[in-house]
Parts: sequence; structure tokens; C-alpha cells
Amino acid sequence: MPNRIRARDLLRERPVWALPIAVGAVVVGLMTALYIGFAVDPVTHMHGLPVSLVQDDRGAKQLDLGEDLEKALLGSPEVSDKLGIKVESLAAARERMDRGDSYATLVVPPGFSAAALNLVGVPGPHPAREGLPTVRLLSNQRAGTTGASLATGVLEPAVAAFSQQVGKELLAKGGAGAGPAARAALADPVRAEATVYRPLPATAALGLSAFYASLLILMSGFLGATIVNTFVDGRLGFAPAEIGPNWSMAPPTLISRRQTLLAKWAIATALTGVAVAVFIFVAAVILGMDAPSPVLLWAYGWFAAATVAIGALTLLAVLGTPGQVVALLIFVYVGLASAGGTVPIQALPDFFAVISHADPLRQILEGVRSILYFEGRADAGLGDAAILTAVGLLIWLALGAFFVRRYDKQGRDRVDQELLAYVQEAADQYRDLSKSRGRKVSSSK
Repeated sequence: MPNRIRARDLLRERPVWALPIAVGAVVVGLMTALYIGFAVDPVTHMHGLPVSLVQDDRGAKQLDLGEDLEKALLGSPEVSDKLGIKVESLAAARERMDRGDSYATLVVPPGFSAAALNLVGVPGPHPAREGLPTVRLLSNQRAGTTGASLATGVLEPAVAAFSQQVGKELLAKGGAGAGPAARAALADPVRAEATVYRPLPATAALGLSAFYASLLILMSGFLGATIVNTFVDGRLGFAPAEIGPNWSMAPPTLISRRQTLLAKWAIATALTGVAVAVFIFVAAVILGMDAPSPVLLWAYGWFAAATVAIGALTLLAVLGTPGQVVALLIFVYVGLASAGGTVPIQALPDFFAVISHADPLRQILEGVRSILYFEGRADAGLGDAAILTAVGLLIWLALGAFFVRRYDKQGRDRVDQELLAYVQEAADQYRDLSKSRGRKVSSSK
């Protein structure tokens, strides 16, 4: 009988405690750098956030404030560096917002200059309009609530600065005899009227339901892979099954790595379809989340979750136990940092913006956002998401097939065949011995 050791005996072996501490510290450091690094200062990193400018002002005899506002926005580094401003018609701007390609639209109406002239009483046949000169700022929460807030956070101060500049000119034109109230209106004449373009339903989690749904689809794949890997390895005798104080270990099975991975892929594909269906049922039916196309959401969600599961199982097959940590970093933490679910891609540090192009969660988010917010339009992200998810699936399948086939050809069995025969013989002898003593022994012991 082997000697029973105590905790202090185990702790005297440095690798037992040093390696877990070192690995844990490195992994947590990477997790922190990924998860916090992308969100620390999005305004500083913001560059080229897409917005639209609709300049419909017809101008007036003495001035053209619409054109002046356009020049002020495009000529200001603080605005033009942070925002990618596209001057276009209102119809084109709406089309861009309808497919999620623009976070906000600034609309300058036809009577913008005329309204400013009315403040100083300049005579003439200009199309006069009562009230202050007003621009409309349409924020597009469907493209991303944080992105819409960042866009309006740049445009509103820019319009305010322009208003003060125009105010100086209007005071010089007609403010000499004006009363205090009139002079106050002339000093800051331009008003920005902020509204939400195509408001989301109240059950869309303030515009974050697409991100939450995408994360749940990703986790359905990642956790599904972990569950399948544990149960299949337990059934094949490569991992113990332990529930509470009960421990069992099946005799190792003679099976190639390729056949093992194929079985895991098949089970994970079925599991993810069920998991995504359960997620949609709980979220949409029980909790009331807005899901206008549940069947399409399930079909794409299953495809994406199965791809993630196949990728995670591939990493486990290629790397072994460390594959689970690598999969966690790649699929979860890199995804959270670079998917653009909370902070838009244009406001991420350069490193995260680059790796986002290969990020599975970003692809899932683009597809889910199109389904939930943009009627499932292919040009609103679903088409690209489906193509890139398919490319990712092919890559994971190719990597897994290549490496397990190579391992099998090199004779790198998970259990040596001679050792397997010895273990099975020893298990049979132990079973026979236990039966002769009247003890009931499970065949999986």
C-alpha cells in the first residue's frame, strides 16, 4: 500500500505551488491588460468615428452659415481627427444609419442662415423663420450606444463653439441697440436639437441587447466545448469523474486523437444548437427581450456558437490542458476588448483595432446586431459576419485535422498501448479480486 502524505509534504514540492501561482499571475495580468486596456480612455484613441453631415442651408444675401458650419467642422482638428464626417443628403445619411454605418447625423435645415438674420432684423426677402437658428443632431443608438454618445459628445461642443463665433458677428451687425435678452440670444444664437434616430424598443437593454446576446452565444460555444471535452474524456478514461466525494475512472480506451476530436466536434455541434435555442427562449419568451427574428437569430447563433466550440476543442486537442486557458483568452477576453460591443472600434487603441478584424466576438456581434436592430439586412453586417464565421470555421477544422493527424502519425497516443493493456489487465484483476471478497465494484472503477 502506498504511504498517505499530508498537505505539508505536498507543499514542500516547489512546482506544486510555484507553477500555479506564476501561471495565475500571468493570466490575470493578461486578462487585465485586455479587458481594462481597451476602455481606459476611448476619447483619446477615437479616430474616424463615422458620422454624417446634411448641409441643406440655402444661405441668405449677407451670409451662408450652413457652409460656414461645414467648414468649421471639417477644418477643426479636434473634430475631424475624431470623427469621419461624410457630407451627404438626408436620404443617404438615413440609409447609412439604417445599416449601422453611421453613429450620428447633423442636419442643417434650409432656413438656417435666414433664422440668424431675423435675430438682427436685417431687411430683405429672405425666407424668414421664427426662433433661433437650429440644427438637428440625430444619434443612432442602433449602431452602438457608446459610439452614439461619443459622436454627440464631439459634435455638440463643436456646434456650441460655432454658435459663439456666429454670435460675435451678429452682435457686431445688430446688437448695439438690443436689450439684455436680445443680446443674450445674439451671443449664443445656434441651438442644437438632439433626438434619437429610430429609437430602440424599451426591451432592447438600452441598446446593449445585441452585445449581451452575442456574448451569450459565444459562451454557449466556449462552455459547450468545455463540457463536451470533460464528459467525453471521462467516458474514454482519460479524465476522472468526480462528483462530491464520489470518484470514478473508466479504463482508458484505445482511440486515435482524430476520432476523439471528430466525436467531440459532433457532440458540441448538437449541444450548441440546443444551448442557443434555450438562450433565445429564456431571453425573448420568458424575459421579454426584443427579438424580431428569433429563427434567424437561432440559425446564425447556432452557426457562430458551433464555430467557437469547434475552435476551443481544437485548441484543447492541439495544446492539451493549456488549451483551455488559451481559448479563454482568445475567445472571451480578446473578444470583450476588441469586438466593439461597448466601445466602438474607432475608439480602441491601435492594437485592439488591428486584432478586432480576426475576433470571433466581433463577427458574432455584427451578425446579431443586424438581426436585432436592422431587420437582418445582409449589408448591415449579417453578410460579412456569416462569411467571416464560415472562414473561421474552416480554419479551425483545418488546424484541428492537421495537428491530430500529425500526432497520430507520430504515434503520439494519449495512452501508450502497452500501458493501456497493463491498466486494463490490472483493472480486471482488481475487479475479480473484489468480487471474490464479496465487494461490489463498478465497471468504471
